[in-house]
Amino acid sequence: MEYTYLGKTKEKISRIGLGGWQFSEAWGLTDYEKAKTVIGEAYRQGINFFDTAMVYGNGRSESFLGRAMKELGIKRDEVIITTKIPAEFLNPIDIHKAIEHSLKLLGTSYVDGLLVHWPPGWHNYPTRVYARELEKLVNAGLVRYLGLSNYPVELVESFRSSLARSDIEIFQYRYNLAERWADVEIVPYAEKHSITMQAWSPIAKGALTGKYTPENLPKFTDVRSREAVFHPENFKDVWGLVQLINKIAAKYSKSPVQVALNWLVSSSPVVVPIPGAKSPEQVQELAGSVGWRLSHEDWQQIDEASRKIQLSYSVYYLESNPI
Repeated sequence: MEYTYLGKTKEKISRIGLGGWQFSEAWGLTDYEKAKTVIGEAYRQGINFFDTAMVYGNGRSESFLGRAMKELGIKRDEVIITTKIPAEFLNPIDIHKAIEHSLKLLGTSYVDGLLVHWPPGWHNYPTRVYARELEKLVNAGLVRYLGLSNYPVELVESFRSSLARSDIEIFQYRYNLAERWADVEIVPYAEKHSITMQAWSPIAKGALTGKYTPENLPKFTDVRSREAVFHPENFKDVWGLVQLINKIAAKYSKSPVQVALNWLVSSSPVVVPIPGAKSPEQVQELAGSVGWRLSHEDWQQIDEASRKIQLSYSVYYLESNPI
């Protein structure tokens, strides 16, 4: 396993983390014993960076992670845990209630990173109010580091300017070879300010795994049921990239997943993919994404093919509302 540092801290984190969204109804891994094997294998593979969120399974993901850590005998100081607080909870009353509940589910007295899951656009909580309230959690020792997820740079700046003693150490954004809008502003900003960027959906919810072709796209029943990347109109463009990844993967005796994740790790020193896994075998595959590097020529080939993809996110809307 390769390691780097979390933001501007001296906390050592694996270059591949394990996301916890799959421990929910959204992805279907709701069996605790199976989840425990995934978490245990991640730890054995040297993954020490675990991400979850309060909304994943309405607390199920946090509960599974905390329980598994305890039963597997994983020492708290051997892992870095991040969780996320939803925008609805960003008022002074709910912030404290939510983090206390989250800590109980995780079975710990603190989390290493607390990220705001998304901006509170529907509730109109002022940035300076919830930023300072979150900083109080750091002052109280319940949270070690703060982070933001799915935030535009303008709001990041506003949040950071509202803090008195802390700073942002962690970002989390959708980032994969089919969806690279984060390249425009987010990644450069993270590099400039030494902020670790957790890349969520790093294999485009499975679109880059090589499992699917334009001819065998399934009717998904999970969170992917209306995912734009799998719409036939979009997947035609993605398919060319997948074919190239498959070809390069064979050259390195790696899987397409490993090539797609290695490309992300190679793209920036601050990017840390946090894919999910539903089995120990998938964890082993994820861990094999690092410890080697694509040649610059192969990295560039993938980069060029990736940049040609232009996903439309209105496809289902237009399709279901013909004029």
